[in-house]
Amino acid sequence: MTTYIPYLTIPHEVFSNAAASVLLPIALGTGVGFSTRPSQTQNTYRLMKQPPLRPPPQVFGPVWTLLYGLMGYAAHRAVTAGLNPLTSTVGGVQTAKHAATLYTIQLGLNLAWMPLFFGLRKPVAALADIAGLVGINGYLTYLFFQLDEVAGWLYVPYMAWLGFATYLNAGVGVMNNWRITDDDLLKRKNV
Repeated sequence: MTTYIPYLTIPHEVFSNAAASVLLPIALGTGVGFSTRPSQTQNTYRLMKQPPLRPPPQVFGPVWTLLYGLMGYAAHRAVTAGLNPLTSTVGGVQTAKHAATLYTIQLGLNLAWMPLFFGLRKPVAALADIAGLVGINGYLTYLFFQLDEVAGWLYVPYMAWLGFATYLNAGVGVMNNWRITDDDLLKRKNV
């Protein structure tokens, strides 16, 4: 089990407030999305060689907004349930604290993916990031189910999308020889 790291963990006041818990990942995700210049990101996405089943670029914003909201609400439910002395199970407080730290770490990794993939154009680093996300969130889903069954189910769509995103990341990497350069994209644009 991970260690609870207070200075690294989102404050309990955020988790205890449903609106704050939902809005925090949405606001951070939106900020990262806009910092990578959406029109440039969509253009890069269109010019890369893509694996089958890739969605249009306009799908990602609404899907991630929904997933960030579900993620935040799941974290709110799990952490508050685990820290509630009236409803928490034996070991629930410690599990909730571990889950809060893991949630914070996974949120940081999640927010790093877009700058790695589209900003730095490093599909290998982005794939390593998303592989870490899948592992951490698989364990976090397990912890959320222990703390609050609804929270666990709220996390399932995020896990499914992470699996699909991993496929897309690996597919783009393979199809583009693990390189996404301006020169390669320019050649595709002029073809």
